[in-house]
Amino acid sequence: MRAWIGKPRSHMPSKRSSFRTPCFNPFGPATSQLKYCAYSRGNESPMILGLSLRAYDRTTKQSSTNSIMLQPTSVLFLVASLLAALPVNADGLYTKKSPVLQVNQKDYNQLIANSNFTSIVEFYAPWCGHCQNLKPAYEKAAKSLDGLAKVAAVNCDDDANKPFCGQMGVQGFPTLKIVTPSKKPGKPRVEDYQGPRTAKGIVDAVVDKIPNHVKRLTDKNVDEWLSEDEDLPKAILFTEKGTTSALIRALAIDFLGGIKVAQIRNKESDAVEKFGITEFPTLVLIPGSGKDHIIYDGELKKDPMVNFLSQAASPNPDPAPAPAKAKEKSSKPTESGTGPEPSEPSGAEDKPSVPVQVPTPAPAIDTLTTAEALESACLAPKSGTCVLAFLPESGEPGTELPGHAKEALGSLAEVAHKHAQRKTNLFPLYSIPAGNTASKTLRAGLDLPEEVQSVEIVALNARRGWWRQYDPSESADYGSVRVEAWIDAIRLGEGSRNKMPEGIIVTKDQSEKKAEHDEL
Repeated sequence: MRAWIGKPRSHMPSKRSSFRTPCFNPFGPATSQLKYCAYSRGNESPMILGLSLRAYDRTTKQSSTNSIMLQPTSVLFLVASLLAALPVNADGLYTKKSPVLQVNQKDYNQLIANSNFTSIVEFYAPWCGHCQNLKPAYEKAAKSLDGLAKVAAVNCDDDANKPFCGQMGVQGFPTLKIVTPSKKPGKPRVEDYQGPRTAKGIVDAVVDKIPNHVKRLTDKNVDEWLSEDEDLPKAILFTEKGTTSALIRALAIDFLGGIKVAQIRNKESDAVEKFGITEFPTLVLIPGSGKDHIIYDGELKKDPMVNFLSQAASPNPDPAPAPAKAKEKSSKPTESGTGPEPSEPSGAEDKPSVPVQVPTPAPAIDTLTTAEALESACLAPKSGTCVLAFLPESGEPGTELPGHAKEALGSLAEVAHKHAQRKTNLFPLYSIPAGNTASKTLRAGLDLPEEVQSVEIVALNARRGWWRQYDPSESADYGSVRVEAWIDAIRLGEGSRNKMPEGIIVTKDQSEKKAEHDEL
């Protein structure tokens, strides 16, 4: 720490200097007993009192004790300044009524990292002049992006948030970071925003990062798209524009996994005539299960459009901030902790004083124990998509499955349970024990490893004639994150598929012969 007290006046800062000037980056590795340099201003007399200050030298990485002579009138002034420099939980820059979402180190994962929406996060300090100047533009951007993306802020002057801000690489204020969902849940892409500090600049940058789950259709592929997952609701936006708007992309995120969303241009005359579209833009809902399509005639705004689509499926619940009282209570046990890493759970060092609630385990997925059950559920000519987990032989009766097999079943159960809670339509997931007589036949037909200790996960669609195998990688990763990403790719039609080999799908003649054999 540099101490100006006792130096000649030529070395002292001017009267315009701030009394508390940061000595170093508060989130860097260096630490000190005092967080700010203490300056003395005015007409100082010769020092007649001694004061010992312990400071940290960043160059030599050693601490030292300096004795400084003060005059009596300066003692009270200096002590007051040092007390003012002590860490405090400063009030935030944004009020509760602000459109900017206020985030802290405890709810960042829930509100930002685990969200399906793109976010921009400001890391600020209330005393920062540049942060105060940015506030009007940032709040204006938040209003413009309402319902399309999240605009959040973290008060890095709050002691509880300081370790978290350091972990996020904050070195100055304000720092803006755009957080974009990736294929791995809870592991978003984080990048610094380097654009203009204006509302328009921020909005344009965030809109550009909104994920696009909207399928572009033409007269040539619209019928094929409609025939895929016929029971799953679908929505089509007929528009004159060639680009996909932020609004329709946001709607696709809201109903991701529940409603498939597509866009068709007005020049695709066959599709326009098929649905009776007379003006643009027009939103059409196809509820599925053979029901007639419904044309939306309301206002082209997010909330009424969500209400319209909700008659076919419920929107995905996006995490909301916890009530203030509940947050205060839950924060008490960990106030002294350093907080979790940005996308990782908190460490075991935190010891809450309230009983820990153990989450209810996800129900196990259904098991198809017979060849008849497997054929009826997934191998009939009109069967839709199924995910099958072929289990290894467990050895003698009563022997547990190998660890990787249990992990695979647990991951599938967790994915199924998550979709059930969201009330989204997910294709069925089944486990196939080694004792099922069709297990070896299907393993051989799909050219899967026949090792007795291997677990294989495949997705297949008998009606469309394709199948796809899960790749656990060289590390044999059957964790829920990787499995869920694989299932999401199937739901969204991403990735390559293999043609179903002949003889896998059970034809009508085969089933009749089998029935005759059973009667005999």
